[in-house]
Amino acid sequence: MIQKEMRLPDGGRIVVDVYADRPHTRASARTLVVLPGVMSDSHAWRRFAAALRSWPVVAVINRRGRPPSTPLPSPHSIAAEVADLDAVLDEFGARRVFAWSFGGLVALHSANERSLDHLIAYEPVMAPFGAPALPSLERAHAAADWDASVEIVNRDISGFDDEHIARLRADPRAWERLRTLARPLSPEVLAIGTAPVPEEFAQRAERIDLIVGGDNLGEAPYGTTVDDVLARTPRSRVHTLPGQGHMAHLEDPDGLAALVDRLA
Repeated sequence: MIQKEMRLPDGGRIVVDVYADRPHTRASARTLVVLPGVMSDSHAWRRFAAALRSWPVVAVINRRGRPPSTPLPSPHSIAAEVADLDAVLDEFGARRVFAWSFGGLVALHSANERSLDHLIAYEPVMAPFGAPALPSLERAHAAADWDASVEIVNRDISGFDDEHIARLRADPRAWERLRTLARPLSPEVLAIGTAPVPEEFAQRAERIDLIVGGDNLGEAPYGTTVDDVLARTPRSRVHTLPGQGHMAHLEDPDGLAALVDRLA
C-alpha cells in the first residue's frame, strides 16, 4: 500500500490509500475507489482492500475530517463530499465505486451527476437517518465532548446497548480512536438530513449493486434506511451478506471482499 496526497481546489487535502498489483500503476478504468462513511477512516478498510482480488487498483479515500486529511470544509454538505469523490475519480481515471453507509449516500448523489460503470453501495443511508439524535450530537460537538458523541452514535443512532458501549470503553486505545473519528460526526449527520432527495438515485450509473447485512434485513436503523434507498434505486440489484450487520469490513473483511469480487 502507498499513500497519495491530493490537493483539492478549495485548498483542502485528502489522502488516498492505494493498493495495486503493480506498484507504479497510477490510473485505470478498472480502479475501484472505496468511500467509507462516518466513524470510519481508510485504515479501517485496509483488510478489506488488501483482500480484494478482482481489481488491479483499489483506492481507499481517507475523507476529510480524518487525519492526515484536512478537516471538513465549512460549510459542509453532501455536495462538498461529492466534489471530493469526483476529484479522486478524475485523478485515478476511475469509473467504479464501492461505498459504505454515509459514503454510499455520497456515491449515489455523485452518480446522478457523472457516469459510472459500476456502483456498489453497502448499506447506504439517507434522511431521516440519525435525525432524532442530531440535537444531542450538536450539543456534544459544541462542547467538544467527544466521549458523549461516541456514546450517542452507538446508542441513539446505531442502536447498541450500554453493554456494547462499555466494551468499547474498556479498550482505551480503541476508545481514543473513536473519539477522534467523532469530531466530524455532527456536521456529517446534519449533511444526511439536509441532502436533496431525488426521485431516483444513481441515474447515470450503468450498474448498481446494493449490499445489505443479513442481520439488518428489515431492521432499524440500517435495514430500514436501506429500504428507503431501494425505493429510489429501481435499477439496483440487492445482495445479502449472511450473518453480518453494518460492520462487515471489520468483522468479516474477507467475506465482504469475496462478495465484492463476485460482483466485479
